Amino acid sequence: MSTIYLSPAANGRLIDYLTAHGHRCELVEHYAKLPYGIDSHPDLFMCKMGSGTDSPIYFGDKKILKNEYPKDTVYNGACTGKYFIHLLSETHPTLLKLSRQLGMKEINVRQGYAKCNIVVLDDDSMITGDYGIYQTITRNSSADCLLVSSGNVLLEGFQVGFIGGASGKVGNSIIFHGNLMSHPDSDKIIAFIQSKGLTPVWFESFPLTDIGSIIEEGIVK
Repeated sequence: MSTIYLSPAANGRLIDYLTAHGHRCELVEHYAKLPYGIDSHPDLFMCKMGSGTDSPIYFGDKKILKNEYPKDTVYNGACTGKYFIHLLSETHPTLLKLSRQLGMKEINVRQGYAKCNIVVLDDDSMITGDYGIYQTITRNSSADCLLVSSGNVLLEGFQVGFIGGASGKVGNSIIFHGNLMSHPDSDKIIAFIQSKGLTPVWFESFPLTDIGSIIEEGIVK
């Protein structure tokens, strides 16, 4: 059984699905010093250091987060295990040090909300709706990065959400929080995920919504 970190805003259908598949869901507490709508997003408080189920998670100190961009993004790096992708000038020094200890190649992007914008599939594969991130990754790595249309994701309190924040890898599945079929590039997304030997999962009963990623931690024996 693994632990899945989720925002309390996660739809009950997702929680029921994860529980039925033997996972334990842990809801992240709201942190009032962050803006409403993202104040319980797991990917602002922790960073998974790889794409595997057993990849370690770095748990940050939420007290250093500030209610302003990009000072709320210091832990929001996207890590594949091979690459560490973030606005490196804002990455918390301890997190950056850990990525180097783990031997990851650093890729500096202009977007502090890197994990929010990236769906990590495996060491060399990811999906993003951010054209700047896509360009930087393809220019600076051999990673296979699928660019999809930006937007098309809800985020309470904001005009738009991000596809990375509306999804996460659990085992060999890429799970989307909501109806992936409502995304204009759903066919491309599904085909790309399947081409990596992974299974896409989604829920058609509610809109595709950013909840700060679905983050899986290890196997509890």
